[in-house]
Amino acid sequence: MNRRMAVDPVYRCIECNEESGELYKDYKHGVLKITICKSCLKPVDKYIEYDPVIILINAMLCKAQVYRHVLFNTSINIHGKLCIFCLLCEAYTRWLQLPGSSSITDPGDIIRYAKEWDFYRLFGIALLEQSVYLSGIFTVLSLARLKTLRSRSDFALLLKALLLSSYGKLFLVPAIIWEHDYTHLCLKLITLFVLMSNTQAIRVTLNVSRKLSFLSILGGLLFENALFYIQQKFQDV
Repeated sequence: MNRRMAVDPVYRCIECNEESGELYKDYKHGVLKITICKSCLKPVDKYIEYDPVIILINAMLCKAQVYRHVLFNTSINIHGKLCIFCLLCEAYTRWLQLPGSSSITDPGDIIRYAKEWDFYRLFGIALLEQSVYLSGIFTVLSLARLKTLRSRSDFALLLKALLLSSYGKLFLVPAIIWEHDYTHLCLKLITLFVLMSNTQAIRVTLNVSRKLSFLSILGGLLFENALFYIQQKFQDV
């Protein structure tokens, strides 16, 4: 069972989002009992007994309960490394789609070609687009004057939630490597899944409506598309 170590730990009920001082009671001699939420009378966090594979499957189904489990009731801090890895996957996917890249047949050549400047340039573009996308989301939420976004810790938690919920980008590489007639459709579906996951992460983290979550994602996409338009203008000059 995963439990954060703190002087006064504050967890969240995965069902009603109410705060709880503990996830389970330890009666010693190996006897543990999951804490029941005083508000909804359901287990505070049933996922502390679940296998990680089951948790991952529920996360892929975008269930709000598993998002609260990961964000509030665990000490997962891989969002930084996950972000870098997702950006690498996105850059590598774009690099494979460049003219001539698909003609590489020798696996030993992949490392050599990955060191070319095109790959680093695409990584930089992916990083810039991600930053602009997140800036758009925070801008919309800030304009909404949310009380939950008035401290640095709130911004940090939301940023962590957005980065973790972007794990769907890891599927980009298999989708492009196992090339078939529906590769383009798969890439579109992966993008849609990431956007849905980001929307759920915002809703769970800030406890806001689906409408506001959707509008914030739309704001991020508008910022990102504006950047793309500017890039195209510079290329045409």
